[in-house]
Amino acid sequence: MAQPEKFSKSTAAAIVIANMIGTGVFTSLGYQLVDIQSGFVILLLWVVGGVVAICGALCYAELGTRLPRSGGEYNFLSTIYHPMAGFISGCISATVGFAAPTALAAITFGSYLASVFPILSPLILGTILVVVITVVHASSHRNSSGLQSVFTLAKIAIIIVFSAAALIAVSDFQSIQFKPQLSDIPIITSGSFAVALIYVGYAYSGWNAATYLSGEIENPAKTLPMVLAVGTAVVTLAYVVLNYVFLSVAPIEAMTGKIEIGYIAASYAFGEIGAAIMGVTLALLLVSTVSAMIIAAPRVLQVVGEDFKVLRKLGRVNKHNIPTVAVYFQGATALIFMWTASFESILIFSGATMALNTLFAVFGVFILRRRDAKQPMPENSEKQRYRIPFYPLPPILFLIVTAWTLIYIVIERPVEAFVSLALIVSGAIFYLIARRWEKNH
Repeated sequence: MAQPEKFSKSTAAAIVIANMIGTGVFTSLGYQLVDIQSGFVILLLWVVGGVVAICGALCYAELGTRLPRSGGEYNFLSTIYHPMAGFISGCISATVGFAAPTALAAITFGSYLASVFPILSPLILGTILVVVITVVHASSHRNSSGLQSVFTLAKIAIIIVFSAAALIAVSDFQSIQFKPQLSDIPIITSGSFAVALIYVGYAYSGWNAATYLSGEIENPAKTLPMVLAVGTAVVTLAYVVLNYVFLSVAPIEAMTGKIEIGYIAASYAFGEIGAAIMGVTLALLLVSTVSAMIIAAPRVLQVVGEDFKVLRKLGRVNKHNIPTVAVYFQGATALIFMWTASFESILIFSGATMALNTLFAVFGVFILRRRDAKQPMPENSEKQRYRIPFYPLPPILFLIVTAWTLIYIVIERPVEAFVSLALIVSGAIFYLIARRWEKNH
């Protein structure tokens, strides 16, 4: 009997990188500049966001090797806490965690292309992209892996070329201060810094993507930690460099409050023709973002379908072991977000809800360690596990920063916080209904 197809180490790393590099880094700087005008503090935001993401990735690597089943937080929370917690998490991951960012990336893809070709509709372009990518990923691992690797390599190459070319093309850099000043201290300790971290955290979301494919990755115990940590580190470096370039080539006034940061920076660095080229290249970058999310999210739906009879159709796979129904459901959910909600509301709502999801997952590391202390595992099993270096510092740092940003979301954006709470309550109600249905059937 032939062995089921697996995602390689390079494809898993590509999925992590592509999930992270998307709309956030090309849109969030404008929001940050509304309250923060220091170049040092802006770059510090991205460094802090990267450190927190790496801490989260290390925690997820331990969780993923301890609980090596596809599904990400659904698998983790079901095992650590209760099946209801996992079910709610699965609902969040499949809808807000992936479908909403997929919609954001597709909308941005259409917007950048439409800025170059005004006759085109951003919404129609985004819709076509989601449909095409969904069909490809519903076929086989070979087609899925090939598409993902090609576009992720293109994404990294374009970022490097743009950054180098922009710095070379501009003769007079902007007079923004990148060295730390005493005046930066009050900004760093302010609520504005915490609120800005909300947008940065959204830009880094996706570092946990490979854990949704744990059951389909070659040798996950060895592969997963490296894929998560290295992928997140590469993205952190790319983000810091990109924001340094944006701030160096374009005036703060031109970017403050704007979404199309990459397009604005390109116009100052290369002129109108360069901005047009950048619009097209940024659109191409977002193809791999949409692609990566439509790969990862259906695996959550798949394991939910395997565990709940009422949703068993979501767990069905084709001859290539692809959860086809889940892939199509994920694509359809993204299209619904695209056609019914605004860009900013999707961003804040999804950022808050995903942060809460990861908060409980990372806290689960402490619970598992405590269980191990009471019931030690066999020596051979323990050797096969990945353990977080410098424990407990990474999970503590992640939990503190994430909780800090969530508190400010409740304070600054209570509507989005309430909607997140409503989704959690709805998930709990649906779980109870599903369990009762199963008992009666």
